[in-house]
Amino acid sequence: MTPEAPMQTPAHQLARDHRTISIAEFFEKNRHLLGFDSPTRGIITTVKEAVDNALDACEEVEILPDIFIGVHKLSDGLYKIIVEDNGPGILASHIPFVFGKILYGSRFHQIRQSRGQQGIGISAAVLYAQLTSGQPTQIISRCSYHEPAHEFLLGIDTEANEPNIVSHTEREWERAHGTRIEITLKATFSARKRLIEYLAYSSVVNPHTRITLDLDGEHMVFERTDHEPIKKAESIKPHPHGTELGRLQRMIAHKELPKHMTIHAFLVDQFSKIGIKTADEICIHAQIEKNTPISHLDLATLTALHAAMQQAKIPPPNAQACLSPITEDQIRQGILKEFNPDFASAKARTAIVYAGHPVVVEAALGYGGSLEAEGQAKLLRFANRVPLMYQQGACIITGAISAINWRNYGLSQQGLPLGPILLLVHVASTNVPFTSESKDAIAAVPEIEKEITLAVQELGRELKLFLSRRDKMRQSDERAQAICSFIPDIAQKVAETLERPVPDTSPIEGRILKRVVAKKQYRDGTVYLSVSNYTSTELDISIYCFSSDNLSLASPKPVYCDESDGEYTAVWNLHLACGEKWSAEFLGTGDGTIDLRGTSDEQKVVIDHVSS
Repeated sequence: MTPEAPMQTPAHQLARDHRTISIAEFFEKNRHLLGFDSPTRGIITTVKEAVDNALDACEEVEILPDIFIGVHKLSDGLYKIIVEDNGPGILASHIPFVFGKILYGSRFHQIRQSRGQQGIGISAAVLYAQLTSGQPTQIISRCSYHEPAHEFLLGIDTEANEPNIVSHTEREWERAHGTRIEITLKATFSARKRLIEYLAYSSVVNPHTRITLDLDGEHMVFERTDHEPIKKAESIKPHPHGTELGRLQRMIAHKELPKHMTIHAFLVDQFSKIGIKTADEICIHAQIEKNTPISHLDLATLTALHAAMQQAKIPPPNAQACLSPITEDQIRQGILKEFNPDFASAKARTAIVYAGHPVVVEAALGYGGSLEAEGQAKLLRFANRVPLMYQQGACIITGAISAINWRNYGLSQQGLPLGPILLLVHVASTNVPFTSESKDAIAAVPEIEKEITLAVQELGRELKLFLSRRDKMRQSDERAQAICSFIPDIAQKVAETLERPVPDTSPIEGRILKRVVAKKQYRDGTVYLSVSNYTSTELDISIYCFSSDNLSLASPKPVYCDESDGEYTAVWNLHLACGEKWSAEFLGTGDGTIDLRGTSDEQKVVIDHVSS
């Protein structure tokens, strides 16, 4: 008699469909999580991931990055993206895994600031190219002038999440070291302006980088302004504050730790900022004998140890070692170079700890100048020196700035402040809490939000002071200039009445203005220029004169004089002590204008076309 076959329940039928899903398969179906949610974003995300890798690689060995980017249209909807760097190169044995295996990288297990961390970005671009164009990606890399370059054509086996190597050859390459990737994908280039903005913003926060862009024959260069490589961020040990119980459990069970290691030695050796005295205090508070081997700890003991670690007074991690903030000076210089505002200031907060990771928030504000006068403020968001170009509304940076009452600082507001204002916020951390794998927005973490708010509020107070001073200066200058415009005429009339020489009225004007006064006067076919320093400091000043008169014949001669289409431009460089006056003269009609450089608008007054 044959045994009865087991009854097939619905659970048995469902079990037949169960199988493991590889991470590559998952992201192939959910590529929007990686920033490849539309053909428009395809090019920008690909360039961003490749540039991030290039910058990280160069900074690993403290090389000044030179990055070439090419975007070329091959046919309708098909583009080739080229990104080439001068970094240290990648070993041939590692190239297939770096570009052809998702979640393969060198930084995930290190606690230090870096742009890439998860090992997803560039391999996701290879996956997207394979999905949309069906073509393999070409990689060329060379590690040394004494070694040949290696060229790979590869894709990704999505079911196994393993590289699919189409070909591998050795070849000659003009670079002594570096990496070049060529990705062919289907996309649209309607976001051309957004790509250029991304590179311009990258240049602002990476002033040590030179980026050359070729858009189908149109060339642009974002030149470096700092010739010092960025100091490499060093990896640190985990900080006890923010270390979860499960992670503590996994650390103690790590196979490389000797089983006889004591709990006291474990605390001192495996965590940052725990010394012998602090380890003693933690053991006492947890009621654990400090010489207990870690192999003898059960869950209850580990729970007590974890609670004692969180309650112990432990200094924050060494942010200077593991982070690479931009610094206030470089942020301000970058804003002035790129946007030329009338007012620019930057602030860096001291490091805080979030979930055991150090965080530094830097912020900057620019106002006026070439910034657009209408509409909302221009908001630049950065994380670990990378521009965040999408999902602005979902980012805690936007939320923190919108929650500030900007009317307190003299600005109207519709969410963001209105007017010719630029706001920049940079969050540097060993683990930036992004909202998704695409790394477009920072999650709403209260500790980070508070730091952003405090930094921006401090800048708002400085802006309010600037606007108040500017308005007062403007009113004062208008009154003073109105008075001073009549003084020479009054002096001349009085001199004619008394039949005496016309006196020098500059001292009177100086007491009224208390500024650097540049003045142009015309009398009897001669133009007289004068600059008087009525401030309380010595100043280096350049006076510019633009006129149809022949300025090359002026006395004293200008340090620079150029004539174009009958218009002359002349420059004199001056060093004026307090109360000192400089003068020059030339024959002419007195048309044209003068200006001062090297002084702020608050310091100078220009009195032009004063005639007798």
